[in-house]
Amino acid sequence: MTVTLADVAARARVSPATVSRVLNGNYPVAASTRERVLRAVDDLDYVLNGPASSLAAATSDLVGILVNDIADPFFGIMAGAAQTQIGGPGDGSGRAGGEKLAVICNTGGSPERELTYLTLLQRQRAAAVVLTGGAVEDPAHQAAMSAKLTKLADAGTRIVFCGRPPLPEGDALVAALAFDNRGGGRRLAEHLISLGHRRIGYVAGPPERTTTRHRLEGHREALRAAGLDAAPGEADGGRGSEDQDRLTVHGPYDRRSGYEATLELLRRAPDVTAIVAANDTVALGACAAVRDQGMRIPQDISVAGFDDLPFSVDAVPALTTVRLPLFEAGARAGRLAMGKENPPPGGIATIAAELMIRGSTAAPRG
Repeated sequence: MTVTLADVAARARVSPATVSRVLNGNYPVAASTRERVLRAVDDLDYVLNGPASSLAAATSDLVGILVNDIADPFFGIMAGAAQTQIGGPGDGSGRAGGEKLAVICNTGGSPERELTYLTLLQRQRAAAVVLTGGAVEDPAHQAAMSAKLTKLADAGTRIVFCGRPPLPEGDALVAALAFDNRGGGRRLAEHLISLGHRRIGYVAGPPERTTTRHRLEGHREALRAAGLDAAPGEADGGRGSEDQDRLTVHGPYDRRSGYEATLELLRRAPDVTAIVAANDTVALGACAAVRDQGMRIPQDISVAGFDDLPFSVDAVPALTTVRLPLFEAGARAGRLAMGKENPPPGGIATIAAELMIRGSTAAPRG
């Protein structure tokens, strides 16, 4: 049954005119009243009719692109690439053609904001939604996301994940383009092991993120395969995972985290000869911490990152990292969102990661 403006008014115990004023934002309303109305809208999952041009169609000309942090090149590159396919020029005349209006929604990594933006896009009858980056591994949030995305899809919104694995209940998706973070993490660790590194510290991202888990799993798979998951000087008598936990520090995906986590790793294990960072931005912080401790890269300690962001090759020394085709993935997500490209078989595509070996890694000194 369709929820009406009158239903929202009854739930919030206000007049329909007050509900309209709150939703249109064109008239001052008391904060407590506004809060009651918005809570009723959320409880009833009320969807606005939207602009008059949307009334005759299932969706509007709006496409939402959700990112954790638009200032982070990882997200900025994907969002910009998607926008080239969504809101790019048409025939060059300046007239609107088949383009859509792409709106960047910056969640700040907050699961609550992610859901809020999806609700707002649902109310605006968005034509498509592109969700970028890793997901929060929380069953309650995953269930809420699945329910919200299903409602969006039922209303005609095309849902595309970019750099993000599908939800356990992913029937609402047009496609999920997932990076091979696990494989990239494994190949990076294998490279360091092949150079002779045996004590490798790891600066990981937030533990609740899929990206963090997959990259760390790949790293530890390589250590296990090389027999390096045991405590020093012992066979693995159950202490291997304990030692790996000691060599792993979690934190945000930012430079400060890389700096502070590296200092902590060097305190815990002064014998580490290499540090793997969760991403390239974190790796820059790790490099700064290493230098501040009077050590050289890679002569005294090797440092590696992940993503191959534009500044990686300009670091001194250039950063060994794992390249993810961020622009290509974002552009493909934009085409899928616009219906310009057919979805991959089964709706899921795994995008390969490429090891980029540069000057920040070398064999440890004997």
